[in-house]
Amino acid sequence: MMFRTRAIPVLAALAALAGCSKEGELVLDQGVGIASVLTICPAVGIPDYTGDVTTFRSEDDRSTASLDVSAAITNLRATCNDTAAQVYSEAAFEVHARRTDTRGSRTVTLPYFVTVLRGGNAVVSKRVGEVMLTFAEGQERAVATAKAGSFINRADAALPDDIREKITRRRRAGEVDAALDPLADPEVKAAIARTRFEMLVGFQLSEDQLAYNVRR
Repeated sequence: MMFRTRAIPVLAALAALAGCSKEGELVLDQGVGIASVLTICPAVGIPDYTGDVTTFRSEDDRSTASLDVSAAITNLRATCNDTAAQVYSEAAFEVHARRTDTRGSRTVTLPYFVTVLRGGNAVVSKRVGEVMLTFAEGQERAVATAKAGSFINRADAALPDDIREKITRRRRAGEVDAALDPLADPEVKAAIARTRFEMLVGFQLSEDQLAYNVRR
């Protein structure tokens, strides 16, 4: 499955000035006043169509009258500890839910996934967790918080020294490659892609639930 994400830009953050980067990060010029900062921390985001879930009272009825509970992931926040050989990234988020029948108290459990992708399409790991929402008597809405974390091998997320040298080497006027963009080099592009990781969080949807989200 190809993921399109709304990501928190941890991996390739755009900065107005190269001075915004931290020690150990690689700043790649993208144009006048714009730089892309590569870090070993993964980008964190929600794949399209997986940030919402809707359940119905009847499996055969997808009308508004049959709607039971709807929920959405929001306030996604990422932290990253890149000081060890295993880089740990964590995403904290809220789930806001609404039910149509407010009679009685009720607890609803919704599954969510955390997937790590490498290079945009290679699945490194996937885990499924659960978030529990409790509706009080007569209450229409409920909110819950959850966390999802993953580890990434630091060596896999770091550019090889020879590639870093190709990118950062100062070029003097008159040299054969002085006017060439090192980021256009296929070898460099491929190396950068291999070091790019994403940690994606979303609801673990059934095929019918995903199709419903796509149609909306």
